[in-house]
Amino acid sequence: MITTPSAGQRRRLCSVTAALATGTLVLSACGGTAEGDDGAEVDLDEVGVGAMEDYGVGDTFVASEPVDFSLLYRDHPNYPLRADWRFFTYLEEEHNVTLNPENAPLSDWEERRSLVIGAGDAPDFIPIVYPGDETPFIAGGALLPVSDYLDQMPHLTEKIEAWDLEEDFNALYQEDGRFYILPGIHEQPQHQYSLAVRGDIWDELGYEDPETWEEFAEQLRGVQEAYPEMVPYSDRWELQATLNLASPNFGTSAGWGFGDGMYFDDDADEFIYAGVTDEYRELLEYFHGLVDEGLMDSESMVQDDDQAIQKFASGQSAVIGANDQELLTYRTSIEEVGDEDMDIRMIRVPAGPSGDSVAGGQLESGLVISSSAAEQDHFVALLQFIDWLYYSDEGLELAKWGVEGETFERDGEERVLADDIDINGLNPGAGEELNVDHGFHNGVFMPAHGSTTDLVQSMLRDEVVDFRESMEDKEILPVPPARPLDELEREQASLTENALSDSVDTATAQFILGQRDLDDWDAYVAELEAQGLGDFVELQNEAYQRAQEAIDGIEEEIDE
Repeated sequence: MITTPSAGQRRRLCSVTAALATGTLVLSACGGTAEGDDGAEVDLDEVGVGAMEDYGVGDTFVASEPVDFSLLYRDHPNYPLRADWRFFTYLEEEHNVTLNPENAPLSDWEERRSLVIGAGDAPDFIPIVYPGDETPFIAGGALLPVSDYLDQMPHLTEKIEAWDLEEDFNALYQEDGRFYILPGIHEQPQHQYSLAVRGDIWDELGYEDPETWEEFAEQLRGVQEAYPEMVPYSDRWELQATLNLASPNFGTSAGWGFGDGMYFDDDADEFIYAGVTDEYRELLEYFHGLVDEGLMDSESMVQDDDQAIQKFASGQSAVIGANDQELLTYRTSIEEVGDEDMDIRMIRVPAGPSGDSVAGGQLESGLVISSSAAEQDHFVALLQFIDWLYYSDEGLELAKWGVEGETFERDGEERVLADDIDINGLNPGAGEELNVDHGFHNGVFMPAHGSTTDLVQSMLRDEVVDFRESMEDKEILPVPPARPLDELEREQASLTENALSDSVDTATAQFILGQRDLDDWDAYVAELEAQGLGDFVELQNEAYQRAQEAIDGIEEEIDE
């Protein structure tokens, strides 16, 4: 039996690390009561239809009687929803679970998700939600505070401890001392993005993967000299992916990883605004230098992806941003418009002036549960099912590979797809697709692509595994600590955050492209200060200090 804290304790920001160390997660007692979103207690004994008795780690969830769960389903055009998928029929036959998807097309996904949650009319659960996406909906009471019910999810809590995910989960807590999202989780950090280079040119010039960004620039100079008709580097994704992966090595955050701009300075024990730091300026100076020398295409921050891919595939450039799936896209494009002798490969992300590091974090897109689900008579069964499907090794394998003996077999330690089924080019020419025809390998039910390292890598090409292994010796930066704002503070901060981010985005492009001189840096910083930068940073640090005091208080109570 897990100790049940008082309602007052549950409403304070808690330390998952300390709680797990003592076996005392801040959550409801097994088979007892838990505090609902409105402060009222939920009697779990009254909402246990279909739930298993003594459900625990290693158990296969099979509802004790048939249950129906509803979900908002993101319908992907590459594998459109079908009611006869084996994924659905298998759950009905073997697990007594019928899933009732409410369809929302990918093209309209985020807007539809927001409307459904905001209207308070959400189905039982909603997958494809990234940490942070849930925050705007908390005040309205539409989402379940899932941290109150972790004792009903033994596979998740076991992996939090075994995989050292405590700090990742600490960062999910909101100002009320709870969190409202069940993220996808990885056993190890997953490295997916880097730069793709023309391997044939790199081999011709005798280049290995560059160890540093400066060495990368030197290699671009060599490409420029050998191929003067070529712009060596033309990027895609408006350079946002590359800025994101480069920034930790410059001691800052940028691009896709910029977020609200707050960067934790561990030495100073405070948050600073990344966009005005010397480290951010040094990052911009580096990429401006590439543009200024003609080593990087000046259109990299404005061209659409198709243009960048066309330049790379046709031999007009030799470097482009990439991930392991996009490598296949590039090869297909090369077959259509390029030279058959072209070879491409991903390089290890280079080190920089601040070291050889990568941003930390092992969380992935996950799901939220509607607060109204706690009123359904199958609520506990829903929690157990979600725990089994999204966090147990068995459920994760089912979602990714399908049914052993039907869609795949085992050859020793390896899983092998059935001969007539393909996914990711594992069985080229097969008549069926694992996702299109059977409903497995579907991002709605497989948010972390397997979660365990073994399962994540089980369908990866050798070149992808090699790239990820090459990244394993990088220093993993710690996950920034929590700094949850209350509803009033979020409203206060949101307008300033948007204004600051817009200004940073504009200035970043101008500095890199040479449209604004970096000698104008002080004026740029003054512009942000005039937009309320100082108050914004102060507000974030007040929230951080408040959170730390709450964590310290709970740790003291646990110690006592």
